[in-house]
Amino acid sequence: MGILKKMGVLEDLIEKAGGCAVVDGGLSTQLEKHGAQFNDALWSAVCLIQDPDLIKRVHLEYLEAGADILITSSYQASLPGFQSKGLSIEEGELLLKKSVELAVQARDKFWDAKKIISGHSYNRALVAASIGSYGAYLADGSEYSGCYGPIVDLDKLKDFHRRRLQVLVEAGPDLLAFETIPNKLEAQALVELLEEENIQIPSWICFSSVDGENAPSGESFKECLDIINSSNKISAVGINCAPPHFVHGLVQKFKEVTIFVYPNSGEVWDGRAKRWLPSKCFDDEKFKLFATRWRDAGAKLIGGCCRTTPSTIRVISKVLKENSGP
Repeated sequence: MGILKKMGVLEDLIEKAGGCAVVDGGLSTQLEKHGAQFNDALWSAVCLIQDPDLIKRVHLEYLEAGADILITSSYQASLPGFQSKGLSIEEGELLLKKSVELAVQARDKFWDAKKIISGHSYNRALVAASIGSYGAYLADGSEYSGCYGPIVDLDKLKDFHRRRLQVLVEAGPDLLAFETIPNKLEAQALVELLEEENIQIPSWICFSSVDGENAPSGESFKECLDIINSSNKISAVGINCAPPHFVHGLVQKFKEVTIFVYPNSGEVWDGRAKRWLPSKCFDDEKFKLFATRWRDAGAKLIGGCCRTTPSTIRVISKVLKENSGP
């Protein structure tokens, strides 16, 4: 798989951004800063029910900070998850579509205001519909271990993802973002599902890593990437929600395939206790320092995941624009 593969609108955005575009940062982190509480299996997707206007506000904050791509609030949203809250399938589908609509509305509002201003430095952002792993739905931390148990097979994973994928595609995002995929089984399921549904929207798959060498399951990235290479439906591969000190090595190791890097702050999430554990982490200044290194190593889109904020994205955007190519 090459650096870019049938990317279209994404390739165009990267070019407009000077060779490296900016992904937004932690949605849940910023929602929490505004008072949202996520002691819930739906995590930040609970705001789709309780406070959708707050989601739009956070999207706008990331756009103002310089994000070229908005990722929707659907990471942990799923039809079974909504049903567990007493919602009907139809209500759950409407909430999935709302996640895309909120990001599109924020993008259009922001761009309508900026495009008439001479000399502004913004790009018209793209909206990526977030599709979290099966482990994210389980809300037990298994998206960081890849251990789904013996009863979870390829067909079960495809059945879990299928209708959510269909609904999000119907909502009209620019991109599809499969995030925090922890094992090659789920990567295989997603590749086959995109083929079966004949999805035409550019898609990316992002893996996490807990050791900087392999997928969380312990399987090598080469095994995972061999699966992705077998399909023409995946436009790009990336690393997300991994500690930032792993990123440079992973980009160098897979620079022929890795485009997206949006690590977390380096803090460790305890999926069972539902809390962040104290650990060595990156502040905004370190993100500023390392963003150009990641770009120079081959990353084409850089942003942040959990525990990063608009201020993180602002420093990343600023330093990448200051040091962009001619």
